[in-house]
Amino acid sequence: MAWIRRENSCAAKIRAKPGHPPVCNRWFLVTTWLSLSAAGQAMADGGPSSPDTSRPEEGERIYRQYCASCHGIEGEGMPNWERKNARGELPAPPHGPEGHTWKHSDAMLYRIVSEGWRDPWNKTERLTMPAFEDLLTPAEIRSVVNYLKTLWTPEQRRHQAEESESRGRP
Repeated sequence: MAWIRRENSCAAKIRAKPGHPPVCNRWFLVTTWLSLSAAGQAMADGGPSSPDTSRPEEGERIYRQYCASCHGIEGEGMPNWERKNARGELPAPPHGPEGHTWKHSDAMLYRIVSEGWRDPWNKTERLTMPAFEDLLTPAEIRSVVNYLKTLWTPEQRRHQAEESESRGRP
């Protein structure tokens, strides 16, 4: 359960993008509102809430092109990914069974790939995971998320599917 507290914690000053004010409760309310209000439009224009027509093989190709330089060609992550580096940031984690990617819902994984990520425990304010929303289509992002699932154990896939059902899908 520690990962849930960490993921949803407002203890750290979370910034959506450099130069923007801290977000916590406001972030939650805005993202919830945006998710709900945009769902109908996204369905109409093929966005994140549209039916899943992604293909893991396409996701693997995209992953190798855009993600492997940080997360490893086989999803092994950077060395010492659980310890902060000299910049006070956590290195890119693995996406396989030894990592924690499988603990996140489809919606959260989609959001991380699309909008980027700054771990709330990092000392720096920059996004340590870049946003790909301007490079990848919603279908390509879903393909990457589905490819990541091929790296997990059956038990992890079951857990992640339950998370996605309870927290919603992109």
